[in-house]
Amino acid sequence: MPSYLILFGTYSKNESRGIYAARLDAATGTLGAPTLAAAVTNAPWITLSPSKKFLYAVSDTEAQAVGFAVDAANARLTPLPTASSPAARPPSHLAVDATGRTLLAANYADGYVESIPIHADGTLGAPHAIKHSGSSVNPVRQNQSHVHSVTLSPDNRFVIVCDLGLDKIFTYALDSAAAKLTPANPPFVVTAPGAGPRHFKFGLDGKHAYAIDEMGGTVAAYDYNPVNGALTPRQTVPTLPADFKGESTCAEVRVHPSGRFLYGSNRGHDSIAVFAIDPGTGRLTPVEIVPSGGKTPRNFALSPDGNWLVCAHQDSNNVTVFRVDPTTGRLTRTASTINVPACVCVLFYD
Repeated sequence: MPSYLILFGTYSKNESRGIYAARLDAATGTLGAPTLAAAVTNAPWITLSPSKKFLYAVSDTEAQAVGFAVDAANARLTPLPTASSPAARPPSHLAVDATGRTLLAANYADGYVESIPIHADGTLGAPHAIKHSGSSVNPVRQNQSHVHSVTLSPDNRFVIVCDLGLDKIFTYALDSAAAKLTPANPPFVVTAPGAGPRHFKFGLDGKHAYAIDEMGGTVAAYDYNPVNGALTPRQTVPTLPADFKGESTCAEVRVHPSGRFLYGSNRGHDSIAVFAIDPGTGRLTPVEIVPSGGKTPRNFALSPDGNWLVCAHQDSNNVTVFRVDPTTGRLTRTASTINVPACVCVLFYD
């Protein structure tokens, strides 16, 4: 029976020991029992190299990230040698460029975007850091820069950087051979005040893109210019029901492999919002908002075939599975669930 290998990044609490692995049955959507792929302290975000030979994790050490050699057959990760980096707290998000020569890091705590050379053996070089400065309207959450995510453009020429603290989304030109970033022209787009842009995804056509706003409880749609990396705001839609009055913040956003649907998670409301994407304009139309099946759905991912959505819950330590309707994008919760402590990242290996 064909299956998908999934890797899970976690915080080191609630008895978590590191990065876990489990297999998802591609026919039934059933998750197998999780196993420990690597013992590591605080690996809340993980990402793969294009070759899938190496995995990189946020590191609670002197390194901004740590690398692992991947043994997919046995679902095991072997640590690679690490080097010290400039004094800075761990980043929140990582991405590897399409050439496999540059690791990008978003340092939320200290307001840096970093580009880190990847050597042929998968080990990491010294990071090049660009520090953001400024603030925005929320004196508690936005008194300084909080770089939250790094996203490669479809052609690998640009890196899109969401800065929650500044209410700006930056575009940097990438020199992958030198592992260096240069501000694009224009260098950024300003979001709604207090929106707090968090994560970013491109549509399938590469002409439209979407940012989920952690503080605003919204998804913002943009037109994307692949010539200069510029973003033009086109639409903003809420991820919560109109009558919801509680506390909730957005977390992850994903575009379905077909390009027809978009999904965003709400922490507090503990739900996943579903939208249809207009293939011509990229505009979003609400479809439904469904309970995520746990507490604090920090992250989720879609299977490569688009049939399954796997959702991780940070505060209830469980991972849930939804069947995706290929025609409407609607989600149906399955009976499958597994326990992964303090799970905050879902990464399909294959």
